[in-house]
Amino acid sequence: MKRLSLILAAVLLLAGCKGSRTLLPNVSGKAGEVIVVLDKANWEGDLGNDVRELLASDCPYLPQKEPLYNLVNVIPSGFTDLFRVHRNIFIFNIDPQLTSTGMNYQSDVWSSPQCVVQLSARDAAEADSLLMMNKANIMSVIEQAERDRIIRNSILYEEAGLAPQVKEIFGGSPHFPSGYKLRKKTSDFVWIADVKQYITQGILIYKYPVDSKDPLSLQEIISHRNSTMMVNVPGMFENTYMTTGEYMPPTVEYIKFRGREFAQTRGLWEVVNDYMGGPFVSHSFYSPDGKDIIVAEGFVYAPRFDKRHYLRQVESILYSWEWAEK
Repeated sequence: MKRLSLILAAVLLLAGCKGSRTLLPNVSGKAGEVIVVLDKANWEGDLGNDVRELLASDCPYLPQKEPLYNLVNVIPSGFTDLFRVHRNIFIFNIDPQLTSTGMNYQSDVWSSPQCVVQLSARDAAEADSLLMMNKANIMSVIEQAERDRIIRNSILYEEAGLAPQVKEIFGGSPHFPSGYKLRKKTSDFVWIADVKQYITQGILIYKYPVDSKDPLSLQEIISHRNSTMMVNVPGMFENTYMTTGEYMPPTVEYIKFRGREFAQTRGLWEVVNDYMGGPFVSHSFYSPDGKDIIVAEGFVYAPRFDKRHYLRQVESILYSWEWAEK
């Protein structure tokens, strides 16, 4: 019996050691930051310029200039354990002796939830060519990794009670993280926001009947947006209300994401007869029965701060939309 107990203890110890190897530390680094592992010569040359043009160009539809991502260059010999646990890593493996070249996308290599992109090439020119050929995929992978982290936290620290109220009206809802509160609710409109002293992040969800042949055109989306905001989103003073800014005309793109199709609109909002404003992004899509257009919109008001990260947070909430189980 004693011998059997010792054997069982050894088996459990080995199982525990084996399981511990799969445990990864939490990622480090700031949201919106990417470690670029590339030697100094190429970082300061054409290859580095193209990397910055891709990942650090101006983030669209922000009132002030902000880069899409903040880049940190690390030379290959300096890529130690300190940097390996970073959330987003882009590794350039440039070696004339390589037998195969191309792109490799991995997750949770040294930490979790981590995004690792590796580009392998024999020289800088080939690396630059691969970068240009795969720039859409590179951007998509990093952006989705940033988005998924926010969605994961929204679900983990969800504000209980909000999603059921939204599902009651629209048949589905995104996940709202802790801090968001219900500000307004009608039969076809919901306003939920996280309001701090100098920062407001808002989610507006509304619906309207399909009343045209092309209800997801930019013109129809903005027309319904403006009429909805005028009635439901007043400003701080009398005769003030939210509308769509005209200084930077909004744009729309049509997206299919994990089984859902929607029109994604970006633009700037402003308040009529006041000086408030900021960026917004919205998803417009058909209701399950096809009779209504549902719009889920996120907006940011942060006059004292950079807005890229706050906008990415509300946009990620929109991407977490789930239909209610039937």
